Amino acid sequence: MIALTVNLSQPGFSTTVEALRARSWQLGPGQPMSVLDQFSEADFKLVVDDRADVHVNSKDGRFYLGWFPTGRPGTDREGWKLAVTGTAQVPGYHVSFDTETPAQVVAAAVAAVLATSRPL
Repeated sequence: MIALTVNLSQPGFSTTVEALRARSWQLGPGQPMSVLDQFSEADFKLVVDDRADVHVNSKDGRFYLGWFPTGRPGTDREGWKLAVTGTAQVPGYHVSFDTETPAQVVAAAVAAVLATSRPL
């Protein structure tokens, strides 16, 4: 937690040197298996195409995850594409991550989406 002190009588803000110190951040794509290991054969179909891109679809066809290690063709370094198809009443959504996004970040997003699904 950052320690910020706000004094409303004076403009600006104050903080501590400790709160402003440089940090180390995880960088680089990491291990894609932390994403792909979340899918079971019972509920999802996994396909590896001729470019070595990986495509994961739910059996009902409404969930899609694509992993493009060298970038998705026709995009600017898109490495991951996650999409959920909507219904007649509610639109779906999609999110993309570039090729250098840490797999742990993508895994967290996928886990959050999978946690919202339920059988009908």
